[in-house]
Amino acid sequence: MEEKDENKYSIIVPTYNERLNIALIVYLIFKHLQNVNFEVIVVDDGSPDGTQEIVKQLQQVYGEDRILLRPRPKKLGLGTAYMHGLKHATGNFVVIMDADLSHHRETGASIVTGTRYVKGGGVHGWNLMRKLTSRGANVLAQTLLWPGVSDLTGSFRLYQKSVLEDVISSCVSKGYVFQMEMIVRASRKGYHIEEVPITFVDRVYGSSKLGGSEIVEYLKGLVYLLVTT
Repeated sequence: MEEKDENKYSIIVPTYNERLNIALIVYLIFKHLQNVNFEVIVVDDGSPDGTQEIVKQLQQVYGEDRILLRPRPKKLGLGTAYMHGLKHATGNFVVIMDADLSHHRETGASIVTGTRYVKGGGVHGWNLMRKLTSRGANVLAQTLLWPGVSDLTGSFRLYQKSVLEDVISSCVSKGYVFQMEMIVRASRKGYHIEEVPITFVDRVYGSSKLGGSEIVEYLKGLVYLLVTT
């Protein structure tokens, strides 16, 4: 007889113009977590494409207790989106993930993070330049910061809620640097971090929001963490 999992998982999904993806990702979550106690917290930053209306329709199907819409008036950054979602989380574990469908155990770890850069992990749908940029960014961060994990910029992670609250309170980054700062500060605090391989598939609908300005912010964040951690 299968032992029942007594834990509750809060899945925080930040969105901006993800109308075409959010229904599919919610369907997949409910399909694959049928015997798991969980809630999905959608933090939408004022998407003009009707993302919130789709989420409200999903609430009618799955229930407002399972899908929580916690919108914000405008784009305020990825880091603060997770902070906002955490305020409404009732689970003792928190999963953070993207809404762009890029992510296709039982452990004593405080944090379990998905990685593209170990055996069994990988990336599909990226051109060579994007692969080199991502790999180069992680190698540079590994060399300078020694965080003890292979994938600093991934956005598919499981945290013990108390650990997430502790780590997120010490973070200052709001954009794409946020994921890197979270894992570096967790490592510096001595939390037990384990990695599992994931396959990252390029977004199903829409285009990537990563541009030149985000790369510049990443480099600035890298220097900041080198100096302050």
